[in-house]
Amino acid sequence: MKELYLVGKILKPKGLKGELKILPITDYPESFLERKAFYIGRSDEEAVLREVLQGVLRNGFAYILFSGLDSREKAEAAVGNMIYVPAEELVPLPPGRAYLHELRGLKVLNDSLEEVGIVHDVLKMPAHEVYEVQCGAKKILVPAIEEFVEEIDIGKGYMVLKRIEEFL
Repeated sequence: MKELYLVGKILKPKGLKGELKILPITDYPESFLERKAFYIGRSDEEAVLREVLQGVLRNGFAYILFSGLDSREKAEAAVGNMIYVPAEELVPLPPGRAYLHELRGLKVLNDSLEEVGIVHDVLKMPAHEVYEVQCGAKKILVPAIEEFVEEIDIGKGYMVLKRIEEFL
């Protein structure tokens, strides 16, 4: 089974021919217009590959017509499903950027390069993202801002956080 990554959520049908309104969950919504197919399902395990017949971006949403979802009834049944792409089709990121799945599981080191925990998740907050770090039996939240992040090395699997002791 391919490793799939979430890029959108089906919100509702539009019209009678099966077109779907999709909320892009990506910094690159324009990639919805470049793809020929997506995996659609309630989870990545049960996702099915569907060909894109037509698509457009409007007001921050993607409106896509997929093969096999050619009626209002079939489109309504797809509401709530997630849209996935395989890892090899993810948009390459510029230097200094990372996908969330690349950050989860990174070792968290303090200023002295001692391991203090593991990145459990990345949470979106109104002002900025926050790293949820599992430190032994407890979880701490560290703002994902330059003031606290000294270095991230995806290849070597670690993140160095400054002043992490303030959160422990």
